[in-house]
Amino acid sequence: MKATTANPDRTLGNWLLNLFARGLLAMLLALPYRWRVPFSGWLMAHVVAPVAGYRARMRRNLKLVLPDLPEAEVTKIIREVPDNAGRTFVEIYSGREFVSRLGGQLPTGPGMEALRAAKAKGQPVLLASGHIGNYDAFRGTLAVNGFEVGALYRTARNPWINSHYIAAMSRIGTPLFERGRPGLTAMVRYLRKGGTVAILIDQHVASGAKLNFFGRPAMTTLSLAEMALKYDALVIPIYALRRPDGLSFDIITEAPIPHAAPDVMMQALNDSLERQVRAHMGQWLWAHRRWKVAPNA
Repeated sequence: MKATTANPDRTLGNWLLNLFARGLLAMLLALPYRWRVPFSGWLMAHVVAPVAGYRARMRRNLKLVLPDLPEAEVTKIIREVPDNAGRTFVEIYSGREFVSRLGGQLPTGPGMEALRAAKAKGQPVLLASGHIGNYDAFRGTLAVNGFEVGALYRTARNPWINSHYIAAMSRIGTPLFERGRPGLTAMVRYLRKGGTVAILIDQHVASGAKLNFFGRPAMTTLSLAEMALKYDALVIPIYALRRPDGLSFDIITEAPIPHAAPDVMMQALNDSLERQVRAHMGQWLWAHRRWKVAPNA
């Protein structure tokens, strides 16, 4: 199976990787939920992360932004981050079983009342979060409580994995909007009708603005703030943070971000996320290539 000009990602390597992922998922999903989630975390932390080079990348990022962090704390974070990622992976694929275990809890914090008020009057809402805890847990929790939440996602490079990953996310909540012109057009239509969309803000965006994150310049999208201003959307920071039991979450909201210049709003969101990461260091995806600009650029 060779790559084609139409879809260069349909390679034999990606096809084989998808077969492996399918087999791994089948094995994990055959386990009882209370074993499935911690075992997936263990696999990611002790098998996948070392082989894929994630430990070295996490260590580089921590050295860049927190050079004085004690080695014992670095080691602890490097162990906890892939464990959380592995748990998140299998939780998302557990679909309705995952959502049902979220229970009837509603997010706490001042943003929840603002979300209720916006829904009552048909005002668009943008829920801003990052790759911390399980970013689909708050979407599932809101969905079972009658709050439809769409999500903007980035297409996976492997088209076969992308297909079943999108199907898994859809079982937690819809609609879903793919990054790119068609998806953004559909999302804008949804927002203008008073919809609520969740967006993760902590990925490197080359066309974004050079804002501060952990004291270093990080290219940050301005599109969320620009949409909020254009469509009078409320911007609410929201986080689903894993509890010590490893299976449940504290889902919290913060007060809405006031409308201002786009870079001011996005810096406020970066600051909000940084506070949560500092409080839950092992739950943010430190393997991200978040800082791609030279510190003195």
